[in-house]
Amino acid sequence: MQTFVALVLGTLVSEDLTCIAAGLLVQRGRLGLTAGIIGCTAGIVAGDCGLWLLGRLFGAAALARPWTARKLKNGRAMELRIWLERHAAGAIVASRFLPGTRVPLYITAGVVGLPGVVFAVWALVASLLWTPTLVLLTATLGDVFIARVRPFVGVGWVGGVLVAASVWLLRSVGRLAVSRQRRRRVSARMARWSRWEFWPMWLFYAPVGLWVLWLSLRHRGLSTLTASNPGIQDGGTVGESKFDILSKLPSAHVVPSALIVPGSTADRMTALESRMESARWRFPLVLKPDVGQRGAGVALIRDADQAGAYLSRMPGAVIAQPYHEGPFEAGVFYYRMPDSTQGHILSITDKHFPVLYGDGVSTVEDLIWSHPRYRLQADTFVARHRDVLGRVLESGERWPLGMAGNHCQGTTFRDGAHLLTPALVRRIDDIARAIPGFFVGRFDVRYADVEAFMAGEDLAIVELNGATAESTNIYDPSTSLFDAYRQLFHQWAIVFSIGATNRAAGAPVTSHRRLFDLVRAHLSATQPCPISD
Repeated sequence: MQTFVALVLGTLVSEDLTCIAAGLLVQRGRLGLTAGIIGCTAGIVAGDCGLWLLGRLFGAAALARPWTARKLKNGRAMELRIWLERHAAGAIVASRFLPGTRVPLYITAGVVGLPGVVFAVWALVASLLWTPTLVLLTATLGDVFIARVRPFVGVGWVGGVLVAASVWLLRSVGRLAVSRQRRRRVSARMARWSRWEFWPMWLFYAPVGLWVLWLSLRHRGLSTLTASNPGIQDGGTVGESKFDILSKLPSAHVVPSALIVPGSTADRMTALESRMESARWRFPLVLKPDVGQRGAGVALIRDADQAGAYLSRMPGAVIAQPYHEGPFEAGVFYYRMPDSTQGHILSITDKHFPVLYGDGVSTVEDLIWSHPRYRLQADTFVARHRDVLGRVLESGERWPLGMAGNHCQGTTFRDGAHLLTPALVRRIDDIARAIPGFFVGRFDVRYADVEAFMAGEDLAIVELNGATAESTNIYDPSTSLFDAYRQLFHQWAIVFSIGATNRAAGAPVTSHRRLFDLVRAHLSATQPCPISD
């Protein structure tokens, strides 16, 4: 928090130097990239709004002065305001990159009374176009980049920085005294920014957050969404027990589960072995936290030693399940309006797990970095397979990179509309209706046969997420950003509509205080993209 505050305050002194300092902290592992960008962006936007406020507070007095009145006679101030309102986007964003224009323009915007909301929105957009670029370039290229832009930074010449960076990238990248690994990282990070599916969650979800805020105002508060599933604790918003939800599902369509409660490692191993014996389970097993965090902590356990090691480092409640080999998995987003007799499937996500295929020459690490998609999540894969990075895979050898069906963990999501059939809708609807008080959420389902799955016959549910589940088919690489937002906006409208109907019928809601505490606890325990085993 101290570093974050320092970044915010530092931008008020020198925006460019603070962004570069944040990039260096990121490069040296002392600050997260997301935190650095947010801190710098917050400070820059606050400073920009301060310039607007300065003009707004003292604008009336300035306009009343004789000299100003002569210059702006015959309604010129109003004309200038109208022009700014019509061209706010272009003028404010362009000024961020044109030296010498930002301060006078922002103060003038306040003087002539440009609405504060309009100004703040476009100032934020301008900052988001510039700040991540400067922080990311510094974080990836370090001192080499700083040496190229040092002549411009001291005078705040943002346009000069961009020119210097462009010239350097075009003419000097081939002669940089940097490692092959550094070049790989630069290329991958740039490519990630060009693909919205890999944007930081805070950036991608900003418009969705505004939409949720509007829905909250329209439907008596954010807590209304907790009434969307009265049969699940807090509606399945955050922090709910996955085991409790699974225990309410029909056993015929669920992967068997056992809850290993906190305690000593020896006691937990005894409980696990007892469950395996009574249920006749055999290794491999899947162990995962009872409270999920985007696939973090999901591990394939092949023997008792691995199980003991896992339980020793995971002190919280853990779910144990026999491993379902699949090889297929789907995310099925279901909903049913409380006054309706039939449920619907909003979307199906067809999940493709990451797999390397050897060529007899390349190492595991080389294959990761040379893959057009896997290189975009190389940090995750490299950390997960750090013990075998130097291994050369034989020609045609298959090497799975992950088994958790999460986008964050490297799984590719495709739209699975081709899997949707009336038979599957009926089966999912029957399963959902068997859960008291359940109306909306996403089933994560393993299956072995595509035809049987489409017929509603081959379903092994590994998890069910409630009110804040995501219609994950949006992450199909072919989906446009506009279509992704349209799907999410529709999804959240459904959730709030269901919650409002249940609330009107007397369903309880979670207090805003408890909801705030739950979200705060979840965020404090969640990494930006935690790596599964």
